[in-house]
Amino acid sequence: MSDEVIPPAKAEKLLDVPLKPLGKVVAVTSGKGGVGKTFVSANLAAALAKRGLRVLVLDADLGLANLDVVLNLYPKTTLHDVFTGKAKLEDAIIKAPGGFSVLLAGSGMVEYSRLTPEVRNEFLNIMTGLVPHYDIVLLDTGAGISDVVLFAVSLASEVVVVATPEPTSLTDAYATIKVLVGQQKRQVIRMVINQTARLGDGRAITVQLQQVLDRFVVTEPGRPIKLIHMGDIPADPTVRQAVMRRQLLVQTAPGCPASLAITQLAQKIQETVIPRI
Repeated sequence: MSDEVIPPAKAEKLLDVPLKPLGKVVAVTSGKGGVGKTFVSANLAAALAKRGLRVLVLDADLGLANLDVVLNLYPKTTLHDVFTGKAKLEDAIIKAPGGFSVLLAGSGMVEYSRLTPEVRNEFLNIMTGLVPHYDIVLLDTGAGISDVVLFAVSLASEVVVVATPEPTSLTDAYATIKVLVGQQKRQVIRMVINQTARLGDGRAITVQLQQVLDRFVVTEPGRPIKLIHMGDIPADPTVRQAVMRRQLLVQTAPGCPASLAITQLAQKIQETVIPRI
């Protein structure tokens, strides 16, 4: 683990400086809450672990964490304890159902709802120490474009935006992508469309978003924005059953349509993302 600490004064100066994304880190984010982002993160992690990868999911929704609820875990030690020096980082990493590791955040921590130099400093140190030990680290971020969410995303080499076909979700996804392009100079954003009704809906939605971005978002010459459709997760009643039971869908119902879609997503992530980072 890295012991390097960035002094608060230096960290404060760095607040507006874009970071070089860390390799092997994929941020799973969304413009709107309630689109299934954490569900996707947890089940994608299990599907990647099943493929033989060492996977860690870090709950980067520092103020409103709920990964523990989805996984039915009751952690004794959280990211909050590491931040405050009450526990070592390795003590906060626990095994989740599905064969992957998790680092959970405490829910309702008002002090983490905004990006202070101290929060930034601690987050940087933790990420620097974690990344070398895993094949892939998934950041389950909060929804929206708060400074905490944007900072977490800035640490990732790849960004996956989860959206649903609902107009409000797509509007917020567009707004999020626009900010990521403007502030972080992202050129590639990967899309997962959840709760689709028909085969091909997600690809059509991604094409429509691409057209809107091409028309209204001005980028530097030679730096076009590229949305990559990674897959659809179909609307499936089995999903709700798994969520209510706080179980991983890919474990309890591996043959259902949504599980098969997540398995395909994991394969695509391994083939197209991991080799490059």
